[in-house]
Amino acid sequence: MLQIRRAADRGQANHGWLKSQHTFSFASYYAPQFMGWGNLRVINEDRIAAGTGFGTHGHQDMEIVSYVISGNLAHKDNMGNVTGIPPGDVQRMSAGTGVMHSEFNHAENQETHFLQIWLLPHTAGIQPSYEQKHFQSAVKRGRLCLVADPSGADGAVTIHSDARIYSGLFDGDESATLPLDSKRKAYVQVVRGQVVVGGHALKQGDGLFVADEAALSFANGQDAEVLLFDLQA
Repeated sequence: MLQIRRAADRGQANHGWLKSQHTFSFASYYAPQFMGWGNLRVINEDRIAAGTGFGTHGHQDMEIVSYVISGNLAHKDNMGNVTGIPPGDVQRMSAGTGVMHSEFNHAENQETHFLQIWLLPHTAGIQPSYEQKHFQSAVKRGRLCLVADPSGADGAVTIHSDARIYSGLFDGDESATLPLDSKRKAYVQVVRGQVVVGGHALKQGDGLFVADEAALSFANGQDAEVLLFDLQA
């Protein structure tokens, strides 16, 4: 089963300093048919205006992944982490028993464009933790590179959820096929460009729900960047 979630059909929020598009129900956007997929709960495509951001706020019992598309996301938390997240980095924050953090765009004239991703943890009440790693474009070129994994395999960030996240870049003749467990679910998010996934033409912001599939193919990319989530059913 392959079902497309078009970019324009997502929930929309415009707060002036923040423009956000919600794949799943979030904040004031409520769509009962889109409450999550497997253990994937949130994919928000956020654009933060220059010199603004999210003030200090809290999370609990959630695995939060930030994936920056352009600009730089400044992160600060009560675990002592103060860092910038540029494109190519994958940040994982395990909220566990509770964490406070802020996210800002300190640039004077550049928007920060990123994906905010939440996954349900496999265990509640864990010790909060933070991890951030950079993945060169070369390791994602024409293939699906593992960037988040429960065991931290292949240099991925360690995520405390029964999920794996892959990132890939496809252009021209580049193609790849990833085997899937048909008893699990998957989700594809097109970060930029356009690409054919499982025979379906997708553009920037589009998503694809996947179930009961043994493999998924990626081809005919045009400056495409994709994320694939291998998820608990």
